[in-house]
Order: sequence, then structure tokens, then C-alpha cells
Amino acid sequence: MKIAAEGCNLLFTISCLLLISGLGVHSLSYDYSATTQCVEEPQRAQYGGGIIVNPGFDHNIEGWTVFGKGAIEERISNGGNRFIVARNRTQPLDSFSQKVQLKKGMLYSFSAWFQLSEGSYSVSVLFKTNGSELIRGGHVIAKHGCWTLLKGGIVANFSSSVQILFESKNSTVEIWADSISLQPFTKKQWRSHQDDSIEKVRKSKVRFQVTHVNETALEGARIFIKQRKPGFPFGCGMNHNILTNNDYQKWFVSRFKFTTFTNEMKWYSTEIKQGQENYTISDAMLKFAKENDISVRGHNIFWDDKKYQPEWVKSLSPEELRVAAAQRIKSVVTRYKGELIAWDVVNENLHFRFFEDKLGENASAVYYATAYQLDPTTTMFLNEYNTIEHSEDEVANPVHYLKKLEEILSFPGTGGISLAIGLQGNFAFGQPNIAYMRSGLDLLGTIGLPIWLTEVSVDLDPNQAEYLEEILREGYSHPAVEGIIMFTGPVKAGFKKIPLADENFQNTPAGNVVDKLIHEWQTRSLEAIVDSRGCVDVLLHHGDFDVTVTHPLNHSSKTLNLSVRKDFSNETIHVMMHA
Repeated sequence: MKIAAEGCNLLFTISCLLLISGLGVHSLSYDYSATTQCVEEPQRAQYGGGIIVNPGFDHNIEGWTVFGKGAIEERISNGGNRFIVARNRTQPLDSFSQKVQLKKGMLYSFSAWFQLSEGSYSVSVLFKTNGSELIRGGHVIAKHGCWTLLKGGIVANFSSSVQILFESKNSTVEIWADSISLQPFTKKQWRSHQDDSIEKVRKSKVRFQVTHVNETALEGARIFIKQRKPGFPFGCGMNHNILTNNDYQKWFVSRFKFTTFTNEMKWYSTEIKQGQENYTISDAMLKFAKENDISVRGHNIFWDDKKYQPEWVKSLSPEELRVAAAQRIKSVVTRYKGELIAWDVVNENLHFRFFEDKLGENASAVYYATAYQLDPTTTMFLNEYNTIEHSEDEVANPVHYLKKLEEILSFPGTGGISLAIGLQGNFAFGQPNIAYMRSGLDLLGTIGLPIWLTEVSVDLDPNQAEYLEEILREGYSHPAVEGIIMFTGPVKAGFKKIPLADENFQNTPAGNVVDKLIHEWQTRSLEAIVDSRGCVDVLLHHGDFDVTVTHPLNHSSKTLNLSVRKDFSNETIHVMMHA
């Protein structure tokens, strides 16, 4: 690719994308700053309410009906704001409802502001189909005394009318709502926004200024740029077959610089018999990774599911378990101290509670504090499934995930811990709900912790490759996501759920998607020519680069290493050349 500069102007202009739909011009944005903000008065409905009738209740409760029992009414705040109230509730689904028409293949972004008559409880938005199926589309913790934004969504796999309604498990409180919006987007519009976001959050402008030793501009100097390593961690799971299969090694090393061992660091792999620890395989895999400049996430110290404990652990008394677990965490964390970029400390401890049932409610928090004390420089992850991929799983929804984070962070000994959000991303059969995924990332992004998609996969499906691409693009384009690891690979290594390569290491359709994205998410070899003022601006993907600057007359050259990161903003790289 060649770039010719005109002055020192930025050659690539990044602008906010305006999406054109049949309802007018709309900006589809990642506004997650307001998701947990509690305000005195709600903002106006996004997109003018979209397809919602009377979204701001300027016309009393026109368009809204009672769902379930109880009653609904309009109220007016002291500031003159009008909103709807569901009162006299006796069941969780007693609320207000509106019927809307969904169109197959469209993505619908939902938002609304909520308040409760007392206390602080979860509120969910649901979509009720004609077949009486209830599809959850988003969650928020609503409070008394201020308004909080609920964001959610649904991807329609049918054309039908649905009822929008709301749920609070505490049926004694009134639900108050205002500025309710449901905005449709085509897949093309959604993709356009992803592309625009990638330009803004995954790239930075770099200005090169080339001069003679007397600091006069060196017009015509050529700059050659080659990316050495991507800045965004995009990796793949790895298993023990990497140690004995040269084709697997070549396949992996040619694509990925980040990985998670799928099983080899887990307790049931390293201590099959009590007291007989064996790290031979995980040590060898880590050595291979280091030799090939591959960063490794530690997975995992503990797993809270009883089913996945070493067999001998399942029959231990609480005191015996406490001793064995203390030895386990000390052994594995100290062994790999400073060698890993992350640890999944207690895997899936929203869904399961093996250690809590045996050792008490603070068991997981104790292990986070212990891991931090043993290895204070490594990032510790809360790793869970179904938080963003399955809206019907309430156990680990984003609201409950945040509560668990609060428990860990409030526990003595975790002060200063580098904590991060691990979202597995194991998507089931069928069209993934990318709108719900985005709303979950928005909510989790409000607290400012790093978010990784840690085990991305898609169940077997005729459209598996297409769905994988949608999920990966949604994650990569979201400003709060800082890394993605897929739990997949070649068939020859045993990855059959969503293989990227067949028995002969030829790409599957999913493998083609991954290779395309690897290519797309990096800056290819780039040549730029400086202008009469000695400068040129380029837009580079974040990462590490080798740069060579060549004199236009004597063809002498100068080389430098450049690291471009997300905090790299409007930087100027000065290069001085000798005659």
C-alpha cells in the first residue's frame, strides 16, 4: 500500500457514522458511561423512541396496557417529567406492555430508564412472542430516588408481533419507567457501526517528521512500516497435541501470539493422585509458547463445579479440602509466577459453588486474595459463561456478574488486585443475540476493568462460520474489550465442535473467517512518502512495528522500533537523516 502525503494532514478521517434507516438518521453508539449512572431525571428516549409509541409518556399512557395484574398510571415528577408506573403488583411480571412488530433478520437495540418505589432490585426487559415464549433482552439494577438506564436488545429470527414487558422479582415494589426505545437496525447498519468503532478504538494516528541534521525538511524520504506483533490479543486455545504434532505447531505459530491451555493447567490434570503433582505437560507447553513469543493465560487455579474436581478431592472433609486447596494454589501460582499474563482464579463461580458449600460463602474471595498475594503482578480473572451469550441464564447475567465482582473487591486482602472480567462466549446453536451481547458489554464496561472474551466458540450450525464472525467482530469493535481467545483449533488436535482446520490442516469455513480477520486486524506492509514539510501522517493498528526510513538521494536508511497503543494519540516521530 502506498500513501502520498499532502501537507501534514491526517490522510484517514475518522467520523461518527450516521446510520440511515427507514425511520430517519440515527447514530448507533457505545454509550456505556450512562448504563449504571443514577440521575435525578431521565434523558430523552434514544432514537426518538424508535418504533415505540409514546416513548416519553407525553400523551399519558397511550399505547401502553397492563400486563398481568395490578394497574398502570402516568405520574409527573416535581420537575414536570411524565413517566409510567406499574402499581399494585403481586407477581414478578406484573407491569406495563406494548405490542411491536419485529422483522426477521433485524437487530433491535432497546433502552429505557427505570426507578423503583423503594429499595434496589433487578429489572429485566422481556419480549413475549405469539407462542407465549418469553425472551429476556437485558437487565439493570434499578433504585429508589434516581433513574438508571437499562440497555438490551434482541435479534429477530422471526417476523411477528411481540409484547414488550418488564420484570422485577420483588413484586411488592412499583416499577417506574420513562424514555423507552426500541430501534431496528439492519445487519449492514450494525456492521458499519462496528467498522467505524474499530477505526476509532483499534487504530491511532502517527505522524512521522523527517529532517536533515540541520532540521530542514527532507522531502521525498520514504518510510517503510511493517507490523511485527498485533497490539490487540487475538488468540486460540492450545492443548497437549502441540508438543508432538509439527503441523499443529506450524499452524498455530503462523497465526497466534496469545493462548490459553484448554486443560493442562487444571487441578485434575496436574494432581491426578493426591500428593503426586506433575507439571510435565504444562511446563513443556509453556516452554514452547515462550520460544515462539506466545503469551499464555493461566486456566485455571480452581473450578467451582464439583464434576470437574480431581476424583480424590470430591470425598475430602471440609478441613482436608482446605489444606489440599491451600497446597494447590500455592503450588501452581508460585510455579508460574511472572510467566503468565492472567489467571482464571475460581472458574465459573457464579454457576457453581463447590468450594462455597464446603468452606463457606467467602471461599472464592479468599482464593482471589491468596492468588494476588502470591503473584501480585498478574491479572486475576472472574471467568464465567452465559453472561453475554445467553439472555435466559439469569444466574450469571451482567447484573449478577457485577455483584460477584463487588464481593471479591470488598474482601480483605484484595485491595490493589489487578482484577479483570472473563466472558467465555460459548454460543449455542442458532443466531447469536449480538444486540444483547453489546448491552452486556456496555454494562460491564462501566466499571473500567479489562474485559476479555476467553473461550469463544459456536455450536455446530449450518451458519456456524457466519455466526463466529459476527461474535468476533462485536467483541473486537467494543471499546471495553481488551482481548479475545477462541477455544477451537484443528481437527487433528481434537477440536471438533468448531474446527478451524481439517485433518490435513486445510481451512474450514470457520478457519477462513479467522484468517480473514487476522489479516484485516493488522496493518499490512506500508510505504509512505514525506511531503515538502518533511512529514506524513498514517493510521496504524495498535501493535509493535519495524520502521525503516530511507534518504531520497543517497538511499541511506535508519531503522527504529515503534509501539503503538490505545493511549498513543497525535504522537510525532522525529527522524533525523544524514546527507
